[in-house]
Amino acid sequence: MQITHLPISIPWITHRTSIPLLSLSSNPRRIFNLTSFQNPKHSFFTVSFNRSLKSQSNPVLSAMRSEEGVEVDDAFYMRKCVELAKRATGCTSPNPMVGCVIVKDGDIVGQGFHPKAGQPHAEVFALRDAGDLAENATAYVSLEPCNHYGRTPPCTEALIKAKVKRVVIGMVDPNPIVSSSGISRLKDAGIDVTVGVEEELCKKMNEGFIHRMLTGKPLLALRYSISVNGCFLDKIGEGAADTGGYYSKLLQEYDAVILSSSLSDKLSSISSQEATNVSIKPIKIIVASNAEQSLILASSNTVEESSQKVIMITKKELVVETGISNSAVETVVLENINLDSILEYCYSRGLCSVLLDLRGNIEDLEVLLRDGIEQKLLQKVMVEILPEWSTKDERQIASMNLLESKSVKDLHSKQLGGSVLLEGYL
Repeated sequence: MQITHLPISIPWITHRTSIPLLSLSSNPRRIFNLTSFQNPKHSFFTVSFNRSLKSQSNPVLSAMRSEEGVEVDDAFYMRKCVELAKRATGCTSPNPMVGCVIVKDGDIVGQGFHPKAGQPHAEVFALRDAGDLAENATAYVSLEPCNHYGRTPPCTEALIKAKVKRVVIGMVDPNPIVSSSGISRLKDAGIDVTVGVEEELCKKMNEGFIHRMLTGKPLLALRYSISVNGCFLDKIGEGAADTGGYYSKLLQEYDAVILSSSLSDKLSSISSQEATNVSIKPIKIIVASNAEQSLILASSNTVEESSQKVIMITKKELVVETGISNSAVETVVLENINLDSILEYCYSRGLCSVLLDLRGNIEDLEVLLRDGIEQKLLQKVMVEILPEWSTKDERQIASMNLLESKSVKDLHSKQLGGSVLLEGYL
């Protein structure tokens, strides 16, 4: 299979530090403490507005306002949008997750989220829920409403037709097809538009979609486990793969996971336990470095038992006609097996995020890991620190030495029972 590289040039995007927005408590009547804005947080990506949009109301000052005697907390309702959007985690690629809330006279009269690519967008479901109450109401939406015809009609026209009075937007859509045109259309229709409320929260939720739009590649994250004394371990923490466990959630959130070929007999057990409306995530990608691996994987009963799609990456000169038909396995032939070509293939499949999981015999992942570090293809790292002391490091990973000069941004920790999970960006 010949992979076609898809370079994307997006001249209208610039990097800047966005105005941080205060994350309020769940109390919609809490008053702002402006001193909270003195410590700007890291901005993942920020899309610049055109000149006509810079005259809009200050998103910080407009996040709390009074409408007809009712105090309105924009940040509170935007967080509600994000909460709704996350109900579709793992279901929307290549589309982003989006939530929408319709508020009138201080009450939520309609709400909805985008459930799956090809189905109506969040605004449509929320407007249907609100009915006639949407007139003169405020619509909150976590992502800029679309202004073009795709598989669904423009959401801007639905909002205009419903005669909403105001639209509050979490973040501008980085999709060049949209690119602030939705904001412009709403403003031209006489609707009051506020942009940038809880912007970082909205970006974090769709970081894979944003990265795909900006770079033409899926976001790539690295996951591995170590002991408290820094030795690499071939295991995950107790309960991590169960419902609600961090590993189970990762397998729901990421569109694909790259695994060692040594795990080919355990594929049926590597699946998310989270409740979801689709059962195709994540796609499991295994690199077969020789013809013998191709044969073993193609004939594996455990692959057929796996509920998710399995992709076997092979070299053209190593393809073997086995006569074995397994509908669960898709063979992808790449003349040069490297991380960049694998990510290009994932992009062509509409995938937004890929997890490189260092489990099993990681020798066949060493080259991919080195590619990720040297070519700066890795964006995120997740390290699980297990509560044990290892007497020796049996899984030496030479490529990790290249990370010594790398700085990790936005590093934060999370307690997971007896383990600790570290997450950051490279």
